[in-house]
Amino acid sequence: MPLSLLVVLVLLIGVVVGLRSMTGPALVCWGSYLGWLSLAHTPLGFLSSKISLVIFSLLAVGELVADKLPKTPSRISAVPLGARLVSGALCGAALVLAAGIWIVVGLAAGAIGALLGAFAGYHVRRALTSGNRFPDLPVALLEDLIAIGTGLFVVSRF
Repeated sequence: MPLSLLVVLVLLIGVVVGLRSMTGPALVCWGSYLGWLSLAHTPLGFLSSKISLVIFSLLAVGELVADKLPKTPSRISAVPLGARLVSGALCGAALVLAAGIWIVVGLAAGAIGALLGAFAGYHVRRALTSGNRFPDLPVALLEDLIAIGTGLFVVSRF
């Protein structure tokens, strides 16, 4: 796979994480479990375990539910944004390790993608729901579908 395509895919998994912080790691675990990603002999081999698969999948489902609650903090506030940066870097590192290239590329591109996804997702959702243009729930569900679909597309390319 050309390096430029790999960087685009890593940025995209970061964008997924920016939209839903636990969806990216859950999909990386699923990609490894399904044999799309080979992480077994890498520093992130733990993402191939069934325990990681279950934990990250449960966290992702919990986040999908929590996102719809009125008291959920903004994704661009300090703690949620920091979690997205770490999660994006983790997912980016996993993808580049599966492709056999430098981990630094994945860490940086995954974190940058997470920033892009968090801020873009926040502003698009806010624009669509402000002034009662669209109800929040359908917009949030569409965002869930975009995150999951994009993440599946990315991890299945390896």
